[in-house]
Amino acid sequence: MNLYTQQSKNIRKTWLLMSLFLVVIIALGWFLSYYYQSPNILYIAVIFSVGMNFISYWTSDKIVLGLSHAQPLEHDQNQELYHIVENLCITAGLPMPKIYILPEASPNAFATGRNAQHAALAVTQGLLDKLNKSELEGVIAHELSHIGNRDILLQTVIVVLVGLVSIVSDMFLRARFSGMGGSRDNDRDSGQLGAIIMVVGLVFIILSPIIAQLMQLAISRKREYLADASGALLTRFPEGLANALEKISADQTPMRYTSNATAHLYISNPFKGKKKNSWLVKMFSTHPPIEERVKILREMSV
Repeated sequence: MNLYTQQSKNIRKTWLLMSLFLVVIIALGWFLSYYYQSPNILYIAVIFSVGMNFISYWTSDKIVLGLSHAQPLEHDQNQELYHIVENLCITAGLPMPKIYILPEASPNAFATGRNAQHAALAVTQGLLDKLNKSELEGVIAHELSHIGNRDILLQTVIVVLVGLVSIVSDMFLRARFSGMGGSRDNDRDSGQLGAIIMVVGLVFIILSPIIAQLMQLAISRKREYLADASGALLTRFPEGLANALEKISADQTPMRYTSNATAHLYISNPFKGKKKNSWLVKMFSTHPPIEERVKILREMSV
């Protein structure tokens, strides 16, 4: 499998997962509207999600950089890093992003921003200290690929939608078990079809936050594979990124300023020392196993 087919395969899978996620959102809104006999619920949910997306679109990068204690980098502070980013941006046809340094000894990096014209690239001090030039180029190319593919905005939207599903589901369950809800004397609910829909709907409401989270994590993993392939294509040296991922994974220095909310943005899971051997742990991981990513990259080098 070459770089181009790898990218195409991951793009198709990403859009498939996105479509399934939207089906979950629409089905949830439809059931709530049916149960409460009010189509306005679906309209309100759509309006609320659009409003949340609008807020996240304009402020997500500032929030992430603030939570990570990122410090802006000027050209004279690290000319080598600045020139690596500049050269790769020229190759990729991307505008120069703002560069930030994270005060972390652990090697890691992430990109954020709403589009290529308003992007930011953040690398830890540990990444600069522990990687050689070809490895650093591989990591930078990976993050620039996220910017070029608009992965960061996509992930922001998914996070907001997952939160919306969880909030609405929680509200419904609280109302349901406190005795509130739709009119049970209505003819629609008195028949066998109404009973079946009610049972299926309740199961769906309970499971929808889990389904949404699994879709979010799966999309995050597919995006990492795609960025690996795109980054390797950009540098024409997959071995550089493969070696960098091995070094980042082997380093067990904990990060001070990270959380579950921002963990999916990093090139590698920032929570160190946690094994991912079982299928259940892998399912709920925001990152694919490093071993699998390195294997694919080295197959591309052949």
